[in-house]
Amino acid sequence: MTSPTSPPVLPVLPAADVDAIVDTLSGAGARLLVGSVIDMAGVARAKSVPIERAATFHRAGMGASPTWNVFCIDNAVAVTDRVTVVGDMRLRADLEAARPLDAGYVWAPTEMFDQQGDPWPGCARGRLRRVQAQAEERGLDVLVGNELEFVITGLVGTPLPREHWQAYGLGAMFAHEAFIADLEIALNAARLPIEQLHAEYADYQFEVSLAPTTPVQAADQVHLARLVIGRVARRHGLLVSFSPLPVAGGAGNGAHLHLSLSRAGVPLLSGADGAHGMTAEGAAALAGIVAGLPESVGVFAGSVLSEYRLLPGHWSGAFACWGLENRESAVRFCAATPGNPKGANIELKCVDPSGNPYLTAATMLGLALHGIDEHLPLPDETTSDPVRLSADVAAAAGVVRLADTQAAAVDLLRGSALTEGILGPDILSALLAVRTHEIDTYGRHSAEELTERFRFAWSS
Repeated sequence: MTSPTSPPVLPVLPAADVDAIVDTLSGAGARLLVGSVIDMAGVARAKSVPIERAATFHRAGMGASPTWNVFCIDNAVAVTDRVTVVGDMRLRADLEAARPLDAGYVWAPTEMFDQQGDPWPGCARGRLRRVQAQAEERGLDVLVGNELEFVITGLVGTPLPREHWQAYGLGAMFAHEAFIADLEIALNAARLPIEQLHAEYADYQFEVSLAPTTPVQAADQVHLARLVIGRVARRHGLLVSFSPLPVAGGAGNGAHLHLSLSRAGVPLLSGADGAHGMTAEGAAALAGIVAGLPESVGVFAGSVLSEYRLLPGHWSGAFACWGLENRESAVRFCAATPGNPKGANIELKCVDPSGNPYLTAATMLGLALHGIDEHLPLPDETTSDPVRLSADVAAAAGVVRLADTQAAAVDLLRGSALTEGILGPDILSALLAVRTHEIDTYGRHSAEELTERFRFAWSS
């Protein structure tokens, strides 16, 4: 699959195209356009307008304080030397990405601009757009796939009875068959292509796997899917938690990222004579991701609850290493086989839902591009559970335990010139400010206190 070249800046559509989109949406019953962003805390924030104002939302945008980018999970504002109470920005709706919901609603992702119409440097979606363009400038075609894990609870957040749940259970799925059936209908109506929908490992945990597409579209799919899942759940008397740790002592929610790369239709991760068929560029891309993970894990799993998920023995990818179908390594390589007809890809397992999906995709792709540009050598493959390796063997193989506390992850991120080069100083400083607020305010709280406080912080 060859993707079209993406513009590095959200274009302003011709008036005729905007009118045609609005007419189509109105004809389908849309009355209210909801445009949303995801901030540095991983939380979706939104504004809405009557559908008649959709053109203004797209061209000029809706006003918002720059502090939208530094809202925290507890709604505090983590001002920085770059983001203060002074100033204004505009949220422009991407009408080409608009998707119908129901009950008169339509959703669109937005990007941040200043009042002169120039891109806001702290915009996560805009940054991913530019990283995607950088890959395309190198002649690369990029596909990203996402897995969304979530836990359902009662309508007031109470856990459901554990004795009625079996991991990956057929009975577990059909115990909530009406919810699952309505969810598939709603995802399809929103034009979200799903590849799997099933019960997962943790109590009352489900997973939706979204079809691979271009990076910006893939992050949009995550953004919209969380909204759709939450809306359907509420209609069934349920709430949905996308927290890294919904219940203290339980298994966490992951948000695994899959990346595949090709050039002129030729895959970089299969069909060659490198490890498991990788080309030299494909191996360098994988090496870049592994090498950059220790300093960038704060992007992928940097929240106050992330450390409670990112543990050995939880299949969460707690070690910076790679291996063929190794679910304990942070980077799982999925080879091109008859059982994997979409082709080889790199799965990043350490990602959790508290990470901004635009930034996690941008960082993973940016690390891969860095590996290609620098011709990084592929480290030795980890063919067993990395936690079982002796210290000497792990050191010789370059296997590194990822930061085991939020404070350690943020400290490494603060010193990462590589991550700053991928995301830009405005985004990195905002992300650090938000996560530092979490450390300062909640760093001494227990897992039990944190799960109760933030179980639904990342729900839409």
